Amino acid sequence: MTLRLALVMAWRGLRANRLRSLLTMLGIMIGVASVILLVALGNGTSARLNAQLEALGTNLIGVFQARGSVSEGGRSQPLTDRDVEALRDSTEAPRIVTVTPVKQASAVLKGDYGTWRTSIVGSSQDYPVALNRTLDAGKFFTDSQVRTGARVVVLGPRPIQELFGGIPAAALGQQLRIGSQMFEVIGVLEPNGQQDDIAVMPITTTRTYLVGGGADDQVDQLVVQASGQDAVPATMAKVNRVLMQAHRIDDPTQKDFEVRSNLDLLEQYGEVTAVFTLFLGAIAAISLLVGGIGVMNIMLVTVTERTREIGLRKAIGARRRTVLEQFLVESTVLSGIGGLVGVALGVGLCLLGQRLGAALGDFAPPQLSIPSVILAFTVSLCIGLFFGAYPAKRAARLRPIEALRYE
Repeated sequence: MTLRLALVMAWRGLRANRLRSLLTMLGIMIGVASVILLVALGNGTSARLNAQLEALGTNLIGVFQARGSVSEGGRSQPLTDRDVEALRDSTEAPRIVTVTPVKQASAVLKGDYGTWRTSIVGSSQDYPVALNRTLDAGKFFTDSQVRTGARVVVLGPRPIQELFGGIPAAALGQQLRIGSQMFEVIGVLEPNGQQDDIAVMPITTTRTYLVGGGADDQVDQLVVQASGQDAVPATMAKVNRVLMQAHRIDDPTQKDFEVRSNLDLLEQYGEVTAVFTLFLGAIAAISLLVGGIGVMNIMLVTVTERTREIGLRKAIGARRRTVLEQFLVESTVLSGIGGLVGVALGVGLCLLGQRLGAALGDFAPPQLSIPSVILAFTVSLCIGLFFGAYPAKRAARLRPIEALRYE
């Protein structure tokens, strides 16, 4: 029997039992589509996280207060303005571009158009450079305004949306009550998709009006900008050395601060999302396994229904191999057609998800992976061969006389 004739006979067999064939293929279709879609969703989530971190800057290093550590006098020292100056004054290589202090708070913004609670960030005039933020309108505060504690604020896109109808120009020059004081809006940040619900003001202003007295020199975080992505590891080592010396710490295990870079976070997120994508693919593969069991079940039924046909073919000279090939081709065609329909369904859902992602904005659109499409379809063919092997062998082993007598 030629392959062409085997394919023709397999197609006729499927058409003779259309509903049964369709229900059998359904498991393969769902399994293939699930693999393609879930892997695409995992890739889309990973790409979204990576893009957000890269938008913040891959050359940024964060310094945070550590818990449960000791330094001078057996007590943990907070990060202060002295640490900022120590890093800025350090002349050893590699060069540090900027050192930006960050003081965090939360407050309700009250204006003529409503109220909105948002995150407050007190920082220096280097904040937009260090955090890779650009202005949509207005200007950022200056070093002079930081030194004098000026009551000025730069708003993110979300407060602009809630308080000024999303019109940046309408906010410039307006007065907002933050805490118990009035602040002038001097600028509006462009959206970056991650830190949009924010209001930035001079760090001295934050200390004076929101989190304590003006003499407080503590900071919650330091943002260190390296000269480039390649210089991040050496810059991290330099930050550790300078701050350990400033805090009089000899044992690195007793540091009262933590130094992390966006590159570290990028690698960690990459590992997590890779495991997440693999897990989603494994879950979808279960549907393929169930579909394969359905193929075996239907092929066993088909062999039973066509027992007399098998006996007749063997009686006129058909070999075992011919019968084996016939049923293997039929099971492979069955799963292959289901795989093709599943590929079309999975790709269609991915394209629909991409359109929805573009429309919704906050939704991470799926990213179609061609290798996953090829792998899913190949697995569907292999399932037809594997789960159709036993029914085909059973058909090939039938004796002609017993098969002809079968009722």
